[in-house]
Amino acid sequence: MIQTNLVLDAIGLACPMPIVKTKKAMKDLESGEVLEIQATDKGSTADLKAWAERTGHQYLGTLEKESVLKHYLRKASDEEKEEMKHPHVIQNEELQQKLKENHNAVVLDVRESAEYAFNHIPNAKSVPLGELEEFINEFDKESEIYVVCRTGNRSDLASQKLTEVGFTKVFNVVPGMTMWTGPTEKSVN
Repeated sequence: MIQTNLVLDAIGLACPMPIVKTKKAMKDLESGEVLEIQATDKGSTADLKAWAERTGHQYLGTLEKESVLKHYLRKASDEEKEEMKHPHVIQNEELQQKLKENHNAVVLDVRESAEYAFNHIPNAKSVPLGELEEFINEFDKESEIYVVCRTGNRSDLASQKLTEVGFTKVFNVVPGMTMWTGPTEKSVN
């Protein structure tokens, strides 16, 4: 059993709430202490791992028990790295216009597969954030890539990852699918 100093209940919460609550909880811990985050959002594994990397905290791992994900993070020093945001952002409405003008634009949806299946932008490519590194070579580093998720948080992390490995035209779409008013498709049979 893993020794924890604080347990955070994020069960039933969708992105970005597990991260928001984790940020607040980390402030109450001392350097070296361990936080257990209990969540049911399947995307929270990739989200928390990426967030920990960006802020200097240590992602220890995730255990799943009875469909509850238990994530473990160790707090770094009290001098937390400043959380960076991807500098290139595009609003939903701007992306809708770009898609009307340019049929070659790449829309990369980094939500979990189930989220994508029920509602996605037509022709968007589904690559959940946790699988991004496996599929990164399938994309042209010179293409314009518009990264979308539910709220703009997960897509921000994905946009940063793409930029770090040499992609030059990456845009984070905000506020994401929660406010998307353009055309959508379902791929549920």
